[in-house]
Amino acid sequence: MPLIPVLEQKAIHELLLVFDLAGTFVFAISGAMLGVRRNLDIFGILVLSFAASSAGGITRDLLIGAVPPAAIRDWRYLAVALAAGLLVFFWSSLFVRLRTAILIFDAAGLALFAVAGTQKALAYGLNPLMAALLGMLTGIGGGIVRDLLVAQTPAVLRRDLYALAALAGAVLVVIGHALTLPMVPTAIAGAVACFGLRLMAIRHGWNLPVPRPLESGDERRERD
Repeated sequence: MPLIPVLEQKAIHELLLVFDLAGTFVFAISGAMLGVRRNLDIFGILVLSFAASSAGGITRDLLIGAVPPAAIRDWRYLAVALAAGLLVFFWSSLFVRLRTAILIFDAAGLALFAVAGTQKALAYGLNPLMAALLGMLTGIGGGIVRDLLVAQTPAVLRRDLYALAALAGAVLVVIGHALTLPMVPTAIAGAVACFGLRLMAIRHGWNLPVPRPLESGDERRERD
């Protein structure tokens, strides 16, 4: 096998691992913070940490046939998620005061997961459209499972531009791959685009349009 393809394959693997572990840590913090706000015990907080940080990646890996999923095959994913959960459990008051920083970390985690998910899907030979969608799923999947575990509507379905930011970063990665651009600059560009769009949405309160509330029968009769 030629040397260059071997080096490229190793570089892709190492980049995906770094992005995955970094995203795992920041999303685990968001899961643990929700557990603290819901007054869960330490076990519940750690469960939310792992779910928020790993559900998206596990779903992606199952869909592309990368089994067993990296999050349950590599001990480092669990270790990072549990470490983040324990940090929040023992220093929850500090993390509560750092709410703005947590939002920034969450945006960074979204960007890292969206890019890593897209790159991994492309590495497994998926077509560009599905690779972008799986990249988005990697970024938002953990948050959906986290919210469902505490019986609340997933934030991604009702909050400012979240899934769209992940999709934007994933699309840039796909475009760079289609144009055979260097992998690392393309990944950085996708992550920056996702991160920037998410921060702008937080700062300016950008939201996708929602339908007008339905009027009840009583309200219609009173108006008439």
